[in-house]
Amino acid sequence: MIEAYEFGRIVVNGRAYTSDLIIFPDRVEAGWQRKEGHALRREDVSAVVRVGSKGKEKLEVLIVGTGKYGVLKVLPEAREFAETEGVELIAEPTARACETYNRLSKSKKVAAALHLTC
Repeated sequence: MIEAYEFGRIVVNGRAYTSDLIIFPDRVEAGWQRKEGHALRREDVSAVVRVGSKGKEKLEVLIVGTGKYGVLKVLPEAREFAETEGVELIAEPTARACETYNRLSKSKKVAAALHLTC
């Protein structure tokens, strides 16, 4: 569960993080980096979807936090890849993405890739 988010800092399950991260259904991976800093490409989504789908159930939703001000752009190739894998991709500013993650993770297999700053 995401307990708090502010520019450059997030608290997940009682632990604070200060770098971009991915929340998988079974763990958190800090230090998430994209091939191109403020653009989410196919390769970036592929890495999350394929790793996140190795559990008992296939990943249903990938929530992308695009930053406090929405600077991270989700390229069409990233959306298209998620769709072909049967994963719904939701992209929204990180504060809203945190709320969406908390709500959806109660009933679906969800991962969140969150940009914490701009």
